[in-house]
Amino acid sequence: MGRKLSSPMAPTFMVSAPGKAIVFGEHAAVYGKPAIAAAISLRSYLLVTTLSKSRRTVQLNFRDIGLNHTWEIDTLPWNVFQQPSKKRSYYSVVDSLDSQFLEAIMPHAEAVSKHLPEKQRKIHIKSATAFLYLFLSLGSSKSPGFIYTLRSTIPIGAGLGSSASVCVCLSAALLLQIRALAGPHPDQPLKEAEMQIEHINRWAFVGELCIHGDPSGVDNTVSASGKAVMFQRNASGPPCVIPLTLFPKLPLLLVDTQQERSTARQLEKVKTLKTNHPEITEIILDGIGKIATSALELISSPDLSGSGNPDALGHWGTLIGMNHGLLVSLGVSHPSLERIRELVDYANIGWTKLTGAGGGGCAMTLFRPDIEDQTIEELERKFTVEGFETYETILGADGVGVLWPAVFRNGTDGKAYDEIDQKLFENADGVQGINQLVGVGVQDNREGWEFWTREPSPR
Repeated sequence: MGRKLSSPMAPTFMVSAPGKAIVFGEHAAVYGKPAIAAAISLRSYLLVTTLSKSRRTVQLNFRDIGLNHTWEIDTLPWNVFQQPSKKRSYYSVVDSLDSQFLEAIMPHAEAVSKHLPEKQRKIHIKSATAFLYLFLSLGSSKSPGFIYTLRSTIPIGAGLGSSASVCVCLSAALLLQIRALAGPHPDQPLKEAEMQIEHINRWAFVGELCIHGDPSGVDNTVSASGKAVMFQRNASGPPCVIPLTLFPKLPLLLVDTQQERSTARQLEKVKTLKTNHPEITEIILDGIGKIATSALELISSPDLSGSGNPDALGHWGTLIGMNHGLLVSLGVSHPSLERIRELVDYANIGWTKLTGAGGGGCAMTLFRPDIEDQTIEELERKFTVEGFETYETILGADGVGVLWPAVFRNGTDGKAYDEIDQKLFENADGVQGINQLVGVGVQDNREGWEFWTREPSPR
């Protein structure tokens, strides 16, 4: 009667992946210009609990969006996914969804959250579709039962890559469970780490296909790799994506306008402008692309982090302001975004631009060197009064990481332990509670998280 639900043979573990912010080049990237996106220290966290052999169920608990559903493992359409002609290896490159797979899993995905309004339920169905597609592609009908519990500190629907972060977590967790990944560990060869990041990234992209239909692949690449990437669309074929492994870690203030936005509407707005005023619009888009190229040239500068001459950081800040101005001229800003910029300029704490599609969503502010904490706190209070949500974060954060087992070692002697179990994780209260319990880089006196890293290169 007192039997534990979890299995002692497979320890509970955790995976984490960052969100992202577009630093330079939004909208211009749609028309083939270069853009830069960087990982931020707001993250998703996925706790994986293996159940005892008698429990033949898989439970998906996305706590922060209210999705909690359990499937019987033996009722899932394994026969469709495990056809010899269809079965994918963990190292496969999948760039499109199999219609037969989708048809087989849709009844199971559509079984979730039937009590919710249609708009919210659609989000849950897409999440369940991504999970089931990955679970059935990488798992086995003979696998034990699992509970996958997700918590996130990334605002949803704000253009910060929350879905890609979740897909990277799911991909890494499932690959770890089938023992397709080794590490990460300090002595791991860089080429091996690079290969494993790519495996995680490829399957995360499959999850993004389930959620978005036609994703660029940039969000999952940034989330898996960390640091930053330069990306540029090609006229034919996949975009060019170059990891920027020397991208410095920079303090950043993200301000969420809480204004509902539509990426499609903003893209259509620029498309219409380009149709009606092709020459002028092309000049603006080309200018945004040149700003991204100029910013790229500064990334290898040791001064960009502010540790040396602050001129490089100031130059970058100027580029941020110019980028925002050109986006305003495309008509994709919003009064709430302009209000944020106005308050930041008045406080003189840094340089601000919208990030993402615009029309709402978030603004990002790069801090000036040696800005006082009191000044930032006063500004954040003003934002709160006006109904905005603020997040102090780091630009250029670490990519996908693992806590295996889900235990932290405390103190310098490493003899004291904190074990993260299901109950503790589910009951963590909001962003602050999650960070205090499991936050990457939040408490320096705790050891545990390990990260895959790419080989350093300036471009």
